[in-house]
Amino acid sequence: MNVQIIDRIEQLRTCVTTSLRLGRTVGLVPTMGALHAGHISLIDQAVGDCELVIVSLFVNPTQFNKQNDFEGYPRTREEDLLVCEQQGVDVVFAPSVKEMYTGSEQTIVDVSYLTDHLCGLARPGHFRGVSTVVAKLLNITRADFVYFGEKDAQQLAVVRRMVEDLNIPTQIVAVPTVREADGLALSSRNQHLTDEDRKVAVVIYNALVVAKDAIVSGEKNAAVVLRIAREKLQEQPLARVEYFEIVDAVDMQPVEVIRASVRAVTAVWVGGTRLIDNVLCCPNE
Repeated sequence: MNVQIIDRIEQLRTCVTTSLRLGRTVGLVPTMGALHAGHISLIDQAVGDCELVIVSLFVNPTQFNKQNDFEGYPRTREEDLLVCEQQGVDVVFAPSVKEMYTGSEQTIVDVSYLTDHLCGLARPGHFRGVSTVVAKLLNITRADFVYFGEKDAQQLAVVRRMVEDLNIPTQIVAVPTVREADGLALSSRNQHLTDEDRKVAVVIYNALVVAKDAIVSGEKNAAVVLRIAREKLQEQPLARVEYFEIVDAVDMQPVEVIRASVRAVTAVWVGGTRLIDNVLCCPNE
């Protein structure tokens, strides 16, 4: 393989230092592996922008609320390495948990306010884990650009706030959500869906679309939009809604009156799989 596989922090730092001395632009695509077309869109963007592209493959234990969820997260290392090779990635950073966490840490990164609801409410501590590991990866790689998908809009908002508040000199690049032909957002968790679950899951995107259509058509009352969307979700009784909200497009706070761009955001359980998705909605689009 032409792609370099690194599992030690100091080795990666040496690699990055050499590239920076040569004036090469560094791009980072943080992932937990189980790469799919959504990840590939991030990698392709990074390869087009940067001269040294690093993809991290690290299932981060600190962002999981349940041990069985962490243990059950799909791990497809060999397939992931092949994807990185085919897409022109320069370095794969695949550290062990012990390499990233010594067990004696006393510091965490906790972004408040943005994480008080939605996935932050449903998964206490999740975003502390995300923020902390992303901060570590940015410090290790000194990336000029870091790439995130828009599918996890709250995560994107949290990382943006963290980078701004901590004066981290990395530019965040948001890449549009990649979807199946029927609209289902690509996710590593989709592989847990049974054939029947897969049919049910389409209702998630359909509900987001009816919400967006209502807003684009001029509906300003968020409660009305939510009612329309929830009625769509009820067409599939096997879809269990954790939340469906209309939130500010920047700070992810719920709104009552829609005056500017907002996001319709949702988390839905289909079988034993939790799926999240969102769409940007612009009034009078």
